Amino acid sequence: MSVSATGPIVLVGAGNMGGAMLTGWLKSGVPGSSVLVLDPGPSDAILGLLNETGARHSVTPSADMKAGILFLAVKPQVMDAVLPPLKGLVGPNTVVVSVAAGKTLANMERHLGEAAMVRAMPNTPAMIGRGVTGAYANARVTHEQRQQVQALLKVSGPVEWVSTEQDIDAVTALSGSGPAYVFYLVECMAEAGRKAGLPADLAMRLARETVSGAGELLHRSPDDAARLRQNVTSPGGTTAAALSVLMAEDGMQPLFDKAVEAARRRAGELAG
Repeated sequence: MSVSATGPIVLVGAGNMGGAMLTGWLKSGVPGSSVLVLDPGPSDAILGLLNETGARHSVTPSADMKAGILFLAVKPQVMDAVLPPLKGLVGPNTVVVSVAAGKTLANMERHLGEAAMVRAMPNTPAMIGRGVTGAYANARVTHEQRQQVQALLKVSGPVEWVSTEQDIDAVTALSGSGPAYVFYLVECMAEAGRKAGLPADLAMRLARETVSGAGELLHRSPDDAARLRQNVTSPGGTTAAALSVLMAEDGMQPLFDKAVEAARRRAGELAG
């Protein structure tokens, strides 16, 4: 992968998400010499990766350095404390990328000044290269910078650009938080299987493999989700009986509507 930024890629935070992104960059061909990681306590695995690839590590930024891409992968709760010391890294050719949920561009500008900025929302399957990321770029982001950011984000999966910053809250609610909904679905299916008479451990194994297998089929198939559902639903059969409950007026759709709206509203409340 070629990312021809005008300065180093500075990754702030090498925890789960930042570490996953860093690993993807270095494995896909980003030269270690072009990467600087700012993190007070990276894991042994990250330190080993940095040593292996020649990427640099520091606790504090250099006073005379300007980042080509400043990639912020810290939790939203600590952003206000982390950002002020980073202002010196932002030059006229820097693009700032944040994956912190709820933290707006206006919030980052208060600390870093006006700059080309991107808000991105990946999800946890990014850690195995199977995530999806929603992203929004402000008007200062050039076409070239957008392509550079796209190259960095896509190491964890597809990237979908949205047209307004407010859309990022909906992305957060749907795909950012979405893996937790799927994991809970597995829990619910397993519990229903237990109540139907199966041993709890068997019910969990069946539920887990069913959901992961169905997800892989959805990933590989050219058919959309509705078609795949119809393919396994025989008229008058067992699947149809279950779907008559799940697809009722008080079934899954209104529940998911309420859940996603609650998450979207919370994302807006976290803005600052």
